[in-house]
Amino acid sequence: MTKNDDLAELAATEGRNPASERLDELSAIEIVRLMNAEDARVAGAVAGAADKIAEAIDAIAERLRRGGRLIYTGAGTSGRLGVLDASECPPTFDLPPGQVVGLIAGGPAALTWAAEGAEDRPELARADLEAIGLDSRDAVVGIATSGRTPYVIAGLEFARGAGAYTIAISANYESSVAAAAQLAITVVVGPEVVSGSTRLKAGTATKMVLNMLSTGAMVRIGKTYGNLMVDMRATNSKLIARARRIVSQLTGLDPQQAERLLESCGGEVKTAVVVARCAVTPDVARQRLAGAAGQLRGALAEATNLSPPSLRGARPLERTGGTAAGDLVLGIDGGGSGTLALLARREPAGDEAVLGRGRAGPSNPQVAGFGPACTAIEEAIANAFADAQVLQGPVASACLALAGAGRDEDRIELERWAAARQVAHQFVQVHDALPVLAAGTPDGWGVALVAGTGSLAFGRNRDGTTARSGGWGYLLGDEGSAYALSLEALRAAVQASDGRGPRTLLEERLMAELNVTRAEQLIPAIYAGGRDRRAIAQLARLVTQAAEEADDVAVRIVERAAGELARMVLAVARQLGMMEQATPLALAGGVLGGATWLVDRLESRLRENGLVPQPIQFVSEPALGALKIARQPWTTT
Repeated sequence: MTKNDDLAELAATEGRNPASERLDELSAIEIVRLMNAEDARVAGAVAGAADKIAEAIDAIAERLRRGGRLIYTGAGTSGRLGVLDASECPPTFDLPPGQVVGLIAGGPAALTWAAEGAEDRPELARADLEAIGLDSRDAVVGIATSGRTPYVIAGLEFARGAGAYTIAISANYESSVAAAAQLAITVVVGPEVVSGSTRLKAGTATKMVLNMLSTGAMVRIGKTYGNLMVDMRATNSKLIARARRIVSQLTGLDPQQAERLLESCGGEVKTAVVVARCAVTPDVARQRLAGAAGQLRGALAEATNLSPPSLRGARPLERTGGTAAGDLVLGIDGGGSGTLALLARREPAGDEAVLGRGRAGPSNPQVAGFGPACTAIEEAIANAFADAQVLQGPVASACLALAGAGRDEDRIELERWAAARQVAHQFVQVHDALPVLAAGTPDGWGVALVAGTGSLAFGRNRDGTTARSGGWGYLLGDEGSAYALSLEALRAAVQASDGRGPRTLLEERLMAELNVTRAEQLIPAIYAGGRDRRAIAQLARLVTQAAEEADDVAVRIVERAAGELARMVLAVARQLGMMEQATPLALAGGVLGGATWLVDRLESRLRENGLVPQPIQFVSEPALGALKIARQPWTTT
């Protein structure tokens, strides 16, 4: 070992954590809060290796499709985690014995008792891999937190020589184990609470990565449909009940019918679903699944030439009085905080005409990425159909209001996606403020102000002319947004801690919310805590609450936010000739919802500057405006 090697290990896995240097002086609750704050850093560290983990998932899935195996090797905690993940795969995904293997230095006895010295014997790794008949179709994952365990390095070198695909997982950059593999996943979580005890953060990170590798690979080879474990055989009472429930959800059959169908299909869930949905025999269903590489979604899509129905369980059409997808419309609102899809009848009506609501994660393509954004939209649509108990299919028309998709190329890509997924016979994509205007103004003209994770004002006058202000994103704009409020509050808190600013309720409340006990712990909590803009923006409610309690610092922050939002609205109103008259104002977003004091200040600023906001309407579900646009010939500028 060289001196540089020793220093590298000390920096990443053996160094002293300054946050826990007085660990033995802490109370139980202080220990819990400290460890929880440190553990919060793990998710962010794992996220930093997302691309490498995804590459590993695809490589493992390819090997499994070719009849190969997933093999974990490790020593100590790393080896135990590999064996644990391997042992959980067969019952979860109905795998044949031995398709996922866990090898630990020292053999099975090392699972419960430390096998001293075994990790330093490279010949044991070669012997263990030879004993299981390693061949070139396999994928071998070597797990070594320090990045230099001889047993793991030797195993990877042997596997690579045999033509197997090799992956290394470690917690040190430029480690020996990484150099021995074709693909290296490096997750650096920093010093442990107890120096060198890598069963803590490093162990948690390893478990998270292994969960992603095995689950991701199984999903890629068709072991799930949506989030349902459809590749399973009903072989005991618990699994029979689960299989019956899944078949019932995906086919609309009652439990007794689902159980009889499963019996006729040998307990195979995927086969039973294809039989029911495609009206074929079990043998034909198995052929279709084989032709779709085992993917249930692919087998159903091939049979119907449509996107498959809801992943949460559609019900027969007669449950809604004969309603078919072609008689319906979709309104979808997506952004950095989440996605909501509303399914309703085509005829214009009140809110009571909404048949189903479906929610999913963030779908702002600038934040989540285009692929994940489309996945979230698809999930929201599928959940809306499931909630309405209608089989999914192309609706008459759909309006997608999406934050972060204002460019022409974004619109083209989304239209291509909608056509490929057969979402609707008529599809329109608009920016996220237009549905707020549609839902929150009496006649579709006025100004819409959105202040959530980001901020934007949009308006239309009686002549149909439109204008907008804001919406430049968190680096260039988003003044008055939840994210901007939260950043100002965090800065005020640390300035108060330094003595550079006045004391404020925000200091104590932000630390409590972020589960830290000292201001300096805000640094890892924010920078390395795995918190994205959406998570930071959720702190804004603490600011508006403190302002309503007359905290001077919070009041000033909210006053500035109200001023910035007012400037956006005024800029739009001036462009559209709406000054000195009653102008409908539609509000949306988490900052404006329920923050009465902020809205009052906003209204005062507008009136002081010559705009009369009347009426003012808060829109809790902008997707209702998207429904209006889908039903009516709205201009979508």
